[in-house]
Amino acid sequence: MNKVHLTINDQKMIARADDTILKSALREGIYIPNLCYHPNLSPFGACRLCVVEVENMRGYPTSCTTPVQEGMRIKTNTKSLNEIRKASMELMLSEHPQDCLTCIKNQKCELQSLSAYLGINNVTFPRVQKNLPKDLDTPLFIRDLDKCILCGRCVRACQELRGVGAIDFIFRGYDSMVGTKFSKPLRESECRFCTACVEVCPTAALFDKNTLWLPREEKEKYLVPCTYNCPANIDVPKYVRLVGEGNYTEALAVIRERVPFPAILGRACFHPCETVCRRQEINDPISIKNLKRVAADKGDWDYWRSKINKKPATEKSVAIIGSGPAGLTAAYHLLKLGHQVTIFEALPELGGMMRYGIPAYRLPREVLDSEIQEILNLGLQVKTDFKIVDLDALINDYSAILIASGAHLGVKLGIDGENLPGVYDCVSFLRDVASGKKIALGDRVGVIGGGNAAMDTARTALRLGSKSVTILYRRSQVEMPANPEEITETEDEGVKIDCLTSPVKIVFDGQCLKITCAQMMLGEPDASGRRRPIPIKGCDLDSEFDSIIIAIGQNSEIPEGWGVSQSQGVIQVNQNTLETTRKGVFAAGDIVLGPASVIEAIAQGRKSASNIDIFLGGTGIIDEIFTKPEIPPCQIGRIDNFSDLDRVCPKYEDEHSRINSFVEVQKLLVDDKAKIEGNRCLKCDIRLLIDENIPTPMSEVI
Repeated sequence: MNKVHLTINDQKMIARADDTILKSALREGIYIPNLCYHPNLSPFGACRLCVVEVENMRGYPTSCTTPVQEGMRIKTNTKSLNEIRKASMELMLSEHPQDCLTCIKNQKCELQSLSAYLGINNVTFPRVQKNLPKDLDTPLFIRDLDKCILCGRCVRACQELRGVGAIDFIFRGYDSMVGTKFSKPLRESECRFCTACVEVCPTAALFDKNTLWLPREEKEKYLVPCTYNCPANIDVPKYVRLVGEGNYTEALAVIRERVPFPAILGRACFHPCETVCRRQEINDPISIKNLKRVAADKGDWDYWRSKINKKPATEKSVAIIGSGPAGLTAAYHLLKLGHQVTIFEALPELGGMMRYGIPAYRLPREVLDSEIQEILNLGLQVKTDFKIVDLDALINDYSAILIASGAHLGVKLGIDGENLPGVYDCVSFLRDVASGKKIALGDRVGVIGGGNAAMDTARTALRLGSKSVTILYRRSQVEMPANPEEITETEDEGVKIDCLTSPVKIVFDGQCLKITCAQMMLGEPDASGRRRPIPIKGCDLDSEFDSIIIAIGQNSEIPEGWGVSQSQGVIQVNQNTLETTRKGVFAAGDIVLGPASVIEAIAQGRKSASNIDIFLGGTGIIDEIFTKPEIPPCQIGRIDNFSDLDRVCPKYEDEHSRINSFVEVQKLLVDDKAKIEGNRCLKCDIRLLIDENIPTPMSEVI
């Protein structure tokens, strides 16, 4: 690259030949006041704050638009320059709400910090108040045009950085402002809601809802909530983008970098990422879970397999009790680190609640088996039908132990009659069904509970031939802890949900089970945040069923022989390391959290693997990179009717097939639909690639 020699404030320096004076000065640590300038945008020269004096050049050129030349001699801080800057700033402030000079300091408002830098405490020019309306209806951010200084940063960001061009300068002269063509709402102007405009705005004319300026270190959590709300911190924007491009293989590799069960999660995850997706501020969140399944089902598994770097054997051994998502995830990472791993499973097959708690219509067994096989291929040793009731023998034979035995005990109601024949707990019921045992429920089945297990139980009862299935729940449907998607699918299959009914007793009258329920009303919220159910005196209701299944929760079995501290049915661990009160014995998953989701258990498995490796003398680094590091495309372009693009949902098996077999209910999104859904993403992560402007030095005042 060609170089030129110049002098700024009597300081000799070498600059790049294609630089402007402002860029050269800032690169050398010489601050020149600026406002319309931004390091990622083309120069504009509108604010007149970056003016300088150049020897043998007439006037006061703007340093952001003036290229450097060989031998230039430049002054950036003279009395004349400072007077021009103050006048320019006061003119801007004359049309700006005066709270800029009086509001809380240090909020990263560049207009405010520059005013302080220039020593402006009040405005001498006549005040001109435009009183433009504040737009509170735009999704994700607020537009306060009264605070716009027409610096043009937002317009250039939309046009240059994103290639969208949804906004521009409109009207002329005194009425000039930033807006959309024909002053249409942003929703109708093909805005992609990437919020690049918000990122570059130097005032509070554009700012994120619910927050003004976040520190840089906190911004990522706010802007990419899908990743940060994922317990395993999967790079959601990256694999969603890759699916949108039709690159399923690399999308799968991105997911495999963090979890060993993408195909399982693509079916059985309760997608906490979607509950915080910023797209829902426009219409519906991205169908992240279904896109994960597309990547897992259509991507080339050999690609990520070839990237695995299994380390040499360490001669350290780990015993894992339980083969659910936490135990298997820990095993996967520990095996890759070179440790010997043996899983002890009390049941006949591996999988834990993924096999014995999630019905096959949601998670086909061939999918479960194929992903478990990948872990077996790494050298996992397995002992099934092997229940551990005492840890002493394992402690002598293994370098470390992980307890990940889950929550496989049903919870009792505590009412008369719950031990009668024909009354089941959902955990045992679902396990027996998964094990292939024949269960005769009869035609009429009642299910007590409102969680996901209750939905699974009710839908399973239908598939076993029951004619009528009714869920009894003591609160309203709004308070149901089950995933809304699961509730909808349950009702679609014909299950009836009776809310505000709480069981009081169960009796057998010689022909059927009769359950008496108190009718409830909702009071004030309790500790769970849901409204407390209160019985209505004298309003008991009786119902008759052939079978009743209780699905109100799960507990863990913690034998005394394990010798670990426990409280309220879970093992007590060091929250940072997951180590129990016994040295070298760790615990993870439901036995620590209580009944949780697959993705939460996977996150616990990851954490335990890292800490066990550290305990065994390793680094604790378990992550691998299966995809090449890359900067996502910042030019996203226009998409017709982007705001109105509806969430793409998968198709379902027909009702007859659904309730008469355990065939998988949801179908895979086809290619074109998956790409459309991937491209509905707002690509929130690319805002983080926008540089911050050079901060105003607040220690000196001109």
